[in-house]
Amino acid sequence: MRFVRNKKLLTVIAVAAVLALFLIYRLFFISGQHYPVVASSALDEHSQAVGMPNYFTYLQGWDQAKMPAGGDAVTIEAASFSSRSDEASIKVSRNEELGRQVLHWDHAAGWVEWVADIPEEGLYTLSIAYIPLKGSFSGIIRGIQIDGEYPFAEAQRVMLKRNWKDAVYPYKRDKLGNELRPVQVELEGLKNETITDYSVSSEPLQWHFTKGKHTIRMIGWREPVALDTLTLTPSRDIPDYVHYTQNQPTAEESSTWFQLYEAESYSRKSDPSIQTASYSEPYISPDPKGRIAYNVIGGDRWKKAGEWLEWDIEVPKDSYYELDLKYLQSMQQSSVYHTITVDGEVPFQELKGYETATNSHFQLHTLQAQDGTAYRIYLTKGRHTLRIIADASPITPAVYALQNLLRELSVMDKDMRRITGNYSVTGADQDLNRTWEIKRYDPDIEQKLTSLIDKMNVISDYVNGLSGRKTAVSSILNTAKYTFEEMREDVNDIPNQMKEFSSTQSRLGAWITQMSEQKLMLDYIVLRTPEAETGLKVSGAFKRTAYMGMNFFRTFYMDYSRKSLNKEKAITVWVSRGRDYVDIMQEMIEQQFTPQTGIQVNVNLMPNPNALILGNAAGDQPDVALGIPSETAVEYAMRGAVADLSKMKGFDDIVKRFHPGVLLAHKYDGGTYALPELQNFQLMFYRTDVFEQLGIKPPDTWEDVFRIMPTLLEKGMTFYYPPADFTTIFYQNGAEFWDETGMKNMLGEAKSVKAFKQWTDMFVKHSLPLEVPAFFEHFRLGDLPIGIGDLSTYVQLTVAAPDIVGNWGVAPVPGIRQSDGTVARWQPQGAVSGMIMEKSDKQDQAWKFLDWWTSAAVQSEFGNSMESLYGLEYRWNTANVEAMADIPWSDEELAALYEQGRWVKNVPLVPGHYFLGRELSFAWNRTVLTGMPFMESLEQARIALQREMRRKQEDLGIPADTDLDLEPYVQPYTYEKGGEGHESAENRRP
Repeated sequence: MRFVRNKKLLTVIAVAAVLALFLIYRLFFISGQHYPVVASSALDEHSQAVGMPNYFTYLQGWDQAKMPAGGDAVTIEAASFSSRSDEASIKVSRNEELGRQVLHWDHAAGWVEWVADIPEEGLYTLSIAYIPLKGSFSGIIRGIQIDGEYPFAEAQRVMLKRNWKDAVYPYKRDKLGNELRPVQVELEGLKNETITDYSVSSEPLQWHFTKGKHTIRMIGWREPVALDTLTLTPSRDIPDYVHYTQNQPTAEESSTWFQLYEAESYSRKSDPSIQTASYSEPYISPDPKGRIAYNVIGGDRWKKAGEWLEWDIEVPKDSYYELDLKYLQSMQQSSVYHTITVDGEVPFQELKGYETATNSHFQLHTLQAQDGTAYRIYLTKGRHTLRIIADASPITPAVYALQNLLRELSVMDKDMRRITGNYSVTGADQDLNRTWEIKRYDPDIEQKLTSLIDKMNVISDYVNGLSGRKTAVSSILNTAKYTFEEMREDVNDIPNQMKEFSSTQSRLGAWITQMSEQKLMLDYIVLRTPEAETGLKVSGAFKRTAYMGMNFFRTFYMDYSRKSLNKEKAITVWVSRGRDYVDIMQEMIEQQFTPQTGIQVNVNLMPNPNALILGNAAGDQPDVALGIPSETAVEYAMRGAVADLSKMKGFDDIVKRFHPGVLLAHKYDGGTYALPELQNFQLMFYRTDVFEQLGIKPPDTWEDVFRIMPTLLEKGMTFYYPPADFTTIFYQNGAEFWDETGMKNMLGEAKSVKAFKQWTDMFVKHSLPLEVPAFFEHFRLGDLPIGIGDLSTYVQLTVAAPDIVGNWGVAPVPGIRQSDGTVARWQPQGAVSGMIMEKSDKQDQAWKFLDWWTSAAVQSEFGNSMESLYGLEYRWNTANVEAMADIPWSDEELAALYEQGRWVKNVPLVPGHYFLGRELSFAWNRTVLTGMPFMESLEQARIALQREMRRKQEDLGIPADTDLDLEPYVQPYTYEKGGEGHESAENRRP
């Protein structure tokens, strides 16, 4: 027994020793690791722009300390322009509110020019007084040239912000007591902003002028605007905190006073995408008490450089005041930065790019120096404007350096692929038995690798020093560094490690955008006199635990479902989308649908469409299901689980709202079982700047694509086509997948064989890339300057690629020229749909709801509300062809969408349809990757697909001689004026 006790004691001692050693290690070797601050000048050499200088380089050429003091401000009336291009749609008209002439510039095309007479040489800031004209929810973008040239790269895309606010505050509540997110309204009228780019500088951009006359040219990129004045003001230095306090009046002895401003009660914001959120935590203000209360703002919805929030504040007398922020910054590993202005000016240097450290829960933070001394801001009695601006300028030198690093990696990758002939992204084409002498072909390879490694070290040290901790970017850089060090040790082994180039580019490219994000969530702001004790509290671990327990207890007695409000009368709608969508939908239902029809509606979230299967088994199904893939609706139709909408009253008129090519995937055996809500689209994206440099035009047909491929490949570039997309090539070649009965596949037909050969030849014969991990990043860098993408690609390029604004365009997908000269661009479009369940005892009311929901007016209003609330990322690409014209597309984009939209043709869904993609993918792999003859590979796919189709037909009890009556669809859709359309007569059976 004593031995057993001693053994247990020794075990306890050993465990305690291990824990102690672990804690010591964490304390002294990990937690105490120091990352010294690295000056941004260390990155100067690595962050130089390729071609046109960036703002950092430009400013270094004009040492402000050595510049002559600027003269008086120069104001130019926009209406007094000196020249314009023919494309510029401008007119001069009187603005009654301002009492003077302004320049109206519609459609953002062309350029306008003014002459400025500069009194003295110096660096000047540029302020523009403007009135945003009706357009989309995006900011206004213009390029600015001085004397015919862009002085620096950032001048190509100057942003003039629109101003927004919530339509109502305090927020309305639904019947359950949850707050409803309000729509956003644009604040119209004159704005006057000094041009600042917070991705490169916390101060207004400075422009160098010599004495005398200069031309200022403004080039249109995006959104219409009315211009009032342009003002050039000599740059001035912002004092540091010490000089700031010395230059302020002596304040009277202040009394104890403070004022709390809820962050969500802002007065203005720069972007509709900056959103409030609901947060539960002890001492949060206001406490949601188990409901949804939009009591904080920001976080992931306030992160882009230059986005700002403004509050109107008021103080009782002239005095010094301190500013407290109750914030949460747990969304990023590193610190974030914001510039703070009062009445449009930064009071002192220390409030430029003010650093906010990471934390795990809300804390109350006083603006302060590094030694903890609180900053005091002198304010005169009365109202003032406080603005907090997301500022990425401290991190931008590393972003520029990383972009240059990626360019070097891309060049080295292309060079190695030319030498080895291995163009596979996955490394599938490498020959492990071949011996290389790389230095014979690239004598400088070791120096190139050393240069890459040195740059990775500098960038890693800079970002770690900036944050005071190890960051995710530095981890990726260190991993890549070790890989390239191994390559340097044996350069002849590089051909066997080609995939490392692609994977490193992909990982680093994905982090470039995230590095620039400045996520900060605010609960409230406190303005107070230095001596004031506010009594405000923040939560500790014990309080948070107790609070979570209280919220859990509430779930036992609080009602979270609208079903209890009107159980018997209401129809139930399940929506497979996020709560943000459902809240707006519910509000529109209560404001419009229920008053118009008297029909009450319960809208509930459906996290997964599989819930419909479980609900059917449990006898608890909705009347209407929305957000459902069209494939799901037809699969349910095969089992008799959804209603045939073609039998509903008024169906023939309602169905005209939608593209007949999209409806093909909603029909089965003569019936229509769902109506499309959303449709994705495919377009061709191309880099206009790259194509101009290469002297080639965007292709219109696949022959054009193959004609420009040698030019692209010669420059280390290529065309991106999604390898898995077989439908486009098959339909453009006139092939069909099923016969008219829907019981047999047609992969053995001549047109199918021709299409399969073209599809595989694109990758075997024409060297299209077999795999591209991130088309967006490669497109942004320019080594994939053209390719096929969808709505997500469009959103990414518009939202996350400000560096190539104006340098890319969209066009219809290449097609095959027909004998009559038309280009057939047939292509499928993914759809998300709504359906009515067969077991519903309220099908008539459900049909009225589906009629209302899919109407053009409702779809337009809902789509615009979503985009105004959450930004372009939430663009509602409605399937209603009339409402599509109300989405804020540019003229070029809408023209491309209409042309591509004429050729939409979705694959009809028959029993066993899901095997089509699987078997053709297998066939593609056999031919492209293993070299199997294309006819043999396709024949294997045909046999396997037919076997599965027959198995599924038997499973569903469908006789072999059944005719599913597939309608032919061979003529393109015709859009009429206003966006409405009609089906070609040739597509309808007599």
